[in-house]
Amino acid sequence: MNIPSSFKFSLAALATAGAALAPAVSHAQTQPAAMGASEWKTALTLYAYLPTIGGSTSFPTLPGNPSPSISVDGSTIIDHLKMTFMGSLDIHNGKWGAFNDILYLDVGGNKSNVRNFSVDGVPANVTADMSLDIKGTIWTVAGEYRMATSDPAFTVDVLAGARMFNMKNTLGWNFTGTAGSHPLAGRSGSTAVSDTLWDAIVGVKGNYTFGAERQWFVPFYFDIGTGQSDLTYQIVGGIGYRYKWGDVVAAWRYLDYNMKSGKPIETMNFNGPMIGATFRW
Repeated sequence: MNIPSSFKFSLAALATAGAALAPAVSHAQTQPAAMGASEWKTALTLYAYLPTIGGSTSFPTLPGNPSPSISVDGSTIIDHLKMTFMGSLDIHNGKWGAFNDILYLDVGGNKSNVRNFSVDGVPANVTADMSLDIKGTIWTVAGEYRMATSDPAFTVDVLAGARMFNMKNTLGWNFTGTAGSHPLAGRSGSTAVSDTLWDAIVGVKGNYTFGAERQWFVPFYFDIGTGQSDLTYQIVGGIGYRYKWGDVVAAWRYLDYNMKSGKPIETMNFNGPMIGATFRW
């Protein structure tokens, strides 16, 4: 079946298995008194991330006879996470530093008797068995420079680097019933779109420590960029507690992509909480 389709989805991807390191919580928690020393400081954070994933994808026309546009609510199809991995490494030597952050996920599912879709904007009297698989990798790499602050409990790093976005969305279907005046000549099939984009980013990250023994801290992160996408930005904020062995952090992370006109994947965003543990050496 020849299907140029617009696909809009929102889902809760329950990444209950630990992964690693978001940019804000991976901030090297160096004590203010040690900042003058020229020695390597490394931070590694393991965490569980529970984002809602939203966005829209335009699937291309397939060879064959023409067909109407089809829109589907992906939350009725996707029901589980297949695999996820997030990892990064944050290092500092004096005022200079760098980090790598990578996010990989594979989500998908199958649903029968799906009726939550329309044909040319009109609800269809069609029952469908549909499957959707989303695989994506987002890689951020940046250099950092630590700014001098008047408060020794407050650290701020400015950063500049790049982010790579790679995503592949695959939609499969099997229709039974009627779709108004549109014939369902090809009642089953699949289609996929993928894209890889690079963007330059700039931003800021850091943390503020407080409490009688400076054990509590507030991590924060923000970046914004453009390039092969129209606009991408990321915001992370939370609260953490420092132990002798490391830190425990709870935070909220939002990552957004708006693609340029004509891209098969039009928008994508990740929005949700995470909790993790940071190890430093």
